[in-house]
Amino acid sequence: MPDPVRLARAKFRAWHRGTREADYTIGGYFDRYHADWAGADLDWFEALLEEDDVDVLAWAFQTGPVPERFTGAQMALMQRLDYVTIPR
Repeated sequence: MPDPVRLARAKFRAWHRGTREADYTIGGYFDRYHADWAGADLDWFEALLEEDDVDVLAWAFQTGPVPERFTGAQMALMQRLDYVTIPR
């Protein structure tokens, strides 16, 4: 189980990206999958948080090529977008 402080920091950063689309995509991904993460998974997500929102959204929506360092099972889950519930 990753450090709770790191998880709390990642959650805040995931949900405070600057645009509603990025918040729902990245924050929704965090909420849906973080409970199953090991340390390496959190490392991947923290690295993703360092990237520009426009790039992350392009990778998630499959409108831009995903850099090799972010390819794999976690990005495949992000690209499915089955984890986003938008409040009404």
